[in-house]
Amino acid sequence: MSPVKIGVLISGGGTNLQSIIDNIENGNINGEMKLIISNRKDAYGLARGEDAGIESIYLDRKLFNSEEEYNLYLIKELKKRDVELIILAGYLKVLSRDFIQEFSGRIINIHPSLIPSFCGKGYYGEKVHQEVLAYGVKVTGATVHFVDEGTDTGPIILQDIVYVDSEDTVEILKEKVLEIEHKLLVQAVKLYCDGRISREGRKVIIK
Repeated sequence: MSPVKIGVLISGGGTNLQSIIDNIENGNINGEMKLIISNRKDAYGLARGEDAGIESIYLDRKLFNSEEEYNLYLIKELKKRDVELIILAGYLKVLSRDFIQEFSGRIINIHPSLIPSFCGKGYYGEKVHQEVLAYGVKVTGATVHFVDEGTDTGPIILQDIVYVDSEDTVEILKEKVLEIEHKLLVQAVKLYCDGRISREGRKVIIK
């Protein structure tokens, strides 16, 4: 089976990105990372990509007249490289309807909670962990899901949990969740690239 051509969208440090890069390099994932795009110039994930010899570019939103125009350019750059799978690895922009329709069923996102809890508009980054601690839940975790036109509403591929301890801070909880994020995202991408994922409505079937 030919390697799946992958594009990754990032906004920050790119630790999840690094997990994917490492697992492609060691042969665990049957993929080829063709392009990394960041909406932030200072995103360290760009340096990670360059270090791995992957084309890595920053696209400035200010150069475009609208979000729609920005997203159409993203589509063009990804299609130019025949990208088959899009991974959102800490990408903090909302994708347009055009983008989601163009790559329907081929966009994967990682979210730092157990969807449908602590997700949706306004829930990203440390805000998620702040709300988890404030609510007093005993378990939280991470979710890998397909992206649809809602916010964190797409079909769930994989989830895993971590326990919330009474002494946990936002930083401690963030690190706990990040550890399982790396494992879950790698597992989900591997399953996709091996052709082991199918869908029945909202239900994701792992073959």
